[in-house]
Amino acid sequence: MSTVRTRQTPRHRQPELEHDFARSPALGYEKPEEVGWVRCLAHGYPSPLARWHCHDEYELHLITGTSGKAFVGDWIGPFQPGHLVLCGPRLPHNWISLDAPDEGVTTRDLVIQFRHDPIERAVQQIPELAEVQQLLERARHGIEFFGLSERAEQHWVAVKAARGLRRLAAFCDFLADLSECTDYRLLSSVQMKGAEGNAEVDQINAIVNRITDNVAEPIVMADVAAELGMSESRFSRFFRRSTGNSFTDFVNRVRINNACHLLMQTDHYVTDICYQVGFNNVANFNRRFLEIKGMTPSEFRRQSDSRFGGAH
Repeated sequence: MSTVRTRQTPRHRQPELEHDFARSPALGYEKPEEVGWVRCLAHGYPSPLARWHCHDEYELHLITGTSGKAFVGDWIGPFQPGHLVLCGPRLPHNWISLDAPDEGVTTRDLVIQFRHDPIERAVQQIPELAEVQQLLERARHGIEFFGLSERAEQHWVAVKAARGLRRLAAFCDFLADLSECTDYRLLSSVQMKGAEGNAEVDQINAIVNRITDNVAEPIVMADVAAELGMSESRFSRFFRRSTGNSFTDFVNRVRINNACHLLMQTDHYVTDICYQVGFNNVANFNRRFLEIKGMTPSEFRRQSDSRFGGAH
């Protein structure tokens, strides 16, 4: 096996993990003793909060000024006023304004943060909250919502102005709108999982986990179908129902997802990464990467390097 080559330029690999002690009211955070589960934040740009980072809370993020480039997990794309995203816990994110005036802007970001554990416990006792579970599951990948920006700002203002039970009620009203929104897209690469419920689906899940845990392993649909005692056509239909993707598309997406992380976090050459994630042809790797990410691996790496340049 050949030695993996690395580039000469050292790389900053991990997002900064934000802790409570860094959340000073001087930066726009609410005082801990004044709020509970739901915390509001507003800040301008530039700001000391401007960095590639993550935290243990969900973050609902509305951009109200400037445009630029957003980084959510391994997704890179444009933003402008009205850009509304929900990030799940520990999902790295960053918004970098490219048209801010020299003097900066006083308000660019309206943010709400909330923790997972309280709502998970509450769902067990309050059936009405169950409808938010799918929303929070999708948030692991970052969700961009469309057509909600004006209402989202109204919701944020209402939550910010309220305290106690009225704040909780205002926030639940916001969550209800987000849960009911059907015009959205997932941002960071999706690791699809089949639904639970019966032995056959559990078998599919085992195959999904095998793909995601061993990306470089050659895997052929005919062999997998045979292992499960299914015809190829039956397996293909069932896999698509369980994951929303064809078997080949799923394998490609998982491999490209892993390639993105290697491009962002290591110095390995693109040609070596191609083989590390299971492709045996560089041209095919480049083609699939362009189809899924909308840019070449080299351009993805170049753009991802700028994620340390700004924003909360």
